[in-house]
Amino acid sequence: MTIDVNEFAKHLRDHAVGGFGAGKCARWVRQALQSAGANIQKPYPLMAKSWGDRLRLLGYRELTVANPDAYIFQSGDIVVLQPYTGGNPAGHIAGFDGKDWISDFIQRDFWSGPGYRKERPLYAVYRL
Repeated sequence: MTIDVNEFAKHLRDHAVGGFGAGKCARWVRQALQSAGANIQKPYPLMAKSWGDRLRLLGYRELTVANPDAYIFQSGDIVVLQPYTGGNPAGHIAGFDGKDWISDFIQRDFWSGPGYRKERPLYAVYRL
């Protein structure tokens, strides 16, 4: 199975909604992966925080990223953010298109929102 990271990035950008997301990040990233050639078996992980194992099954490897604010990401990278106290218990997932982090919306940065930016919960970055 080959995943086309350019198609993945294009699908994310083409389908992102304006403003802030609608809590559909796991669905949007899954659909972008599928459009890029990923064969993802059902049942799909519903919670963003649960996508790490599935990404590894697809051939992604986890990167060591000590400081995401200074790291140089590549198109096709995926981040899985764990939940933080008071935030969405599902966590968050997004893909990098070479310019922006995108889930179901184009994010301002790696952290996807003020709560994540402030709390900086555990995260994992994956790359093919």
